[in-house]
Amino acid sequence: MSDTIDSRLQAMGITLPEAAAPAANYVPYVISGNLLYLSGQLPIEGGKVAVTGLVGSDVQLADAQRAAELCAINILAQAKSALAGDLSRIVRVIKLNGFVASAPGFVEQHLVINGASNLIAGVLGEAGKHARAAVGMAALPLNAAVEIDAILEIAL
Repeated sequence: MSDTIDSRLQAMGITLPEAAAPAANYVPYVISGNLLYLSGQLPIEGGKVAVTGLVGSDVQLADAQRAAELCAINILAQAKSALAGDLSRIVRVIKLNGFVASAPGFVEQHLVINGASNLIAGVLGEAGKHARAAVGMAALPLNAAVEIDAILEIAL
């Protein structure tokens, strides 16, 4: 399955970055039993937050969806780091929790987080189909437009 994941990433033109180090007093992931809990990932690209501001005023929907895709790429990078480089250990993505920095009146958070859901399902296939939440927020760390965390079931 690892070859399949790698080939899907390659076909999508995605190279996973090195997993980002925590920006405060927390760890990037916790493994408890067969569950991998990943801390929230921002739309980091090239070492900086790529999409900032409030969706619906500063950020257009398509750019917010791209931010969600970057969060998903960073989720996969963190999972790869947590699983000693072996993404084939992912049995199932249980849940994504998506947070969207939203301008007053913006109500399409679900469409924003589709960017991450589509990417995760595209890379992981059936194992990538998940439950999720898409929540509007007044602001996010570092003025990021989107933040997403994840819970994954893994093979031990």
